[in-house]
Amino acid sequence: MLHSMGSPARLRFRGRNLVLLAAAIVSLAVGYALLAQGSTTLAPMLLVLGYCVLFPLGLAL
Repeated sequence: MLHSMGSPARLRFRGRNLVLLAAAIVSLAVGYALLAQGSTTLAPMLLVLGYCVLFPLGLAL
């Protein structure tokens, strides 16, 4: 994607983005750890939270 001036677009991650992406990574890591231990309720919730909420918000905001 090019800006009106012809230079390529760049992603600019700020503190809020990094916090959300870090929270997504923690949520996914804990979710997979719980899944490995046999959790059938909390693990899927953490995985959905990480993949469907925190990660997209970390990229979009």
